[in-house]
Formats: sequence, structure tokens, C-alpha cells
Amino acid sequence: MMTEQSYIASVVATYWFVSISMVYLNKALMSSDEISLPAPLFVTWFQCVVTAWICWLAGRFAQSMKAREYDALAKSDDESESNRKPSFWAQFPKAEYRVGTGRKVFPLSLIFVGMITFNNLCLKWVEVSFYNVARSLTIVFNVIFTQALLGTRTSFSVMMCLMIVILGFFMGSKGELNFSLWGTISGVLSSLFVSLNSIYTKKVLPVVENDHWKLTYYNNINACILFIPLMLIFEHDAILAGFTKQFMSPIFWSAMAVAGVFGFSIGIVTVLQIKATSPLTHNISGTAKAGVQSIMAFYIWKNQPTFLGVVSIFVVLGGSLAYTLVKMAEGKSAAQALHKSDSHDLEAGQNKSSK
Repeated sequence: MMTEQSYIASVVATYWFVSISMVYLNKALMSSDEISLPAPLFVTWFQCVVTAWICWLAGRFAQSMKAREYDALAKSDDESESNRKPSFWAQFPKAEYRVGTGRKVFPLSLIFVGMITFNNLCLKWVEVSFYNVARSLTIVFNVIFTQALLGTRTSFSVMMCLMIVILGFFMGSKGELNFSLWGTISGVLSSLFVSLNSIYTKKVLPVVENDHWKLTYYNNINACILFIPLMLIFEHDAILAGFTKQFMSPIFWSAMAVAGVFGFSIGIVTVLQIKATSPLTHNISGTAKAGVQSIMAFYIWKNQPTFLGVVSIFVVLGGSLAYTLVKMAEGKSAAQALHKSDSHDLEAGQNKSSK
């Protein structure tokens, strides 16, 4: 039987494998001479189609499993049957698209489309070793939007962490030999949309009964619709040209399908890692994974390293890790202060009633 430590190690390893593989495979689909199609919007659209289809399939399978479990429970008098843990598939709801709900999710879907589009454009135009640095400003936008929309104050410690990340971003831009202005701009815009996506996801979740998989299904269905006019306007020539080469290649379609599956799987392994460890450990694991992913890129993708480029990776990751630790410490301090305040109010109330 697998021990708890072995299970945690296997979950973290799976998260690393899926996340790194997804980035590398998308890079090949975006810029490889052998299999890439010069139509990043089409590639992204296809991945949304695959994700929506898997959500629908998982929902159907989950309904079938629930029906079997209900029948087994009805026929059995064994108490162990009623106390049995729900299966893995129980987390997936029935995938059905309601137009009214789709309209309410639509503003978030616009942000989602911007996020995944600029993410893939960044990956297309920059070196893989620079990819994480180019997209490192997400936490900066998180603080800006949180302060602007919610009016929360930012501590000096958080500001110092952000300054370290920004310093690393500019060091990486300066040290990049094959610097791409459009790729870097796409990375910044991707960071902006990632931040907006996290904020608006919290606002939209109640619309889908706080079910992340329902939101994933609606988001990807909406994205499939939104991408169609964009593809017709910007990529119709490239898509038509693909019928004579890439669309005839089983390697191309295999890579597209696997990338779509990885895009769906990253959501599962992310949840598994958080449940197996903690949100803090998940962030630390993600930071370490990004460092390994960038260093591996120098060898796998033959990206030429520079002193500034390598240092910038660790500066950005160090700043991001420090930000995570500071925010966790601040959250813990706030929780303790709230607990003390509640205890004081309760004690004051009891003293008042005794008098």
C-alpha cells in the first residue's frame, strides 16, 4: 500500500510532469518547423474544444457512476457501502449549457480568451527559458487591482517583494539575446488577464453554484464561440494553407489532442496537489517547477544562456516565493487578530451579562 509520503511525492511529480509537458508541447505547436501551424488562435480554439468535450464526457461518466453506486447501495444492507468515500468522478457535474447562465459567465469568458490567447502568443514569440520571466508580473497586477477595486492597503514587505519581481523582469528583458518585444508585451498582457481572471472568477462562481468544473465547461464553450470570428479575421489564410500540410499529418493532430488533454489535466493535478499538501506548498512547488522548467529549456530548446538571463530567473522566482510567504504570514496574523478580537468581545459580553 502506498504511504502518505509516497502519495504526496507522486502527486507533486505528476503536477510537474503535466505542467512542464504542457508548456513544451504548446511551444512546439506554436513555433516548431515540423508540426506548428502559423495560427495560434486556431490551436488555442482546438484546445478549448478538447477541454469542453472532456468536461462533457466526465460529467456523463460521473452520472453513470452515481447511478451504479445508488443501485449498489439500494441493494446492499452493508453499512460499509453507505460510508464508502465518493469516487474520483463524483467531482464532475453533469455538463449542460444553459443560455442564461452562459450570458452571465460571458464577461469572464472574454477575460479567459484574452488570458489564454496572450499566453500562447508569448510562448510562440519568446524563448522557453524567458517564458516565466515574461509572465512574472501577475502578482504585481494582483496587488494593483486588489488595491484599486477593494481599497486594501499594501504592506511595505509586499512592496519590496514586488520590486524584486519587477527588477528580475527587467534584468531578464535586458539579458535576453533573442528578445521579442511582441512576445514580452504578450507576456505582460497575459499576466494582466491572469490577474483579472482570478478576481472575476470569484465573482462569477456563484452563478454556477460555486462549481469550478461547471465554470470550466461554460468558459470553454464560450471561448469556442468567441474564437471563431477571430480566426476568420486573422487566420483564415493560414488555416486554409494547413489543409495541404499540417491537417494531413497524424503527428500534428496527435500533438494537438495531447495538448488539449494536458490543458484539462492541469486543473485536476493542481487541485490534487493543493489537497495533498497545502496552498503554500503548492505555490512553493509551482515556483520550483518554473525554475526547473526554465533551466531545462536551455538544454532541450538550445536557448543560449546569459548571466543576466539566468540570474533574472532566480530573482523573479525568489521575489515570487517571498511574496507567497509574506502574504501567508499576513493572512495568519490577520486571522489571529480577528480571533483575539472575537474572544475579547465574547468575554466583554459575558461580563456585561453577569452584572
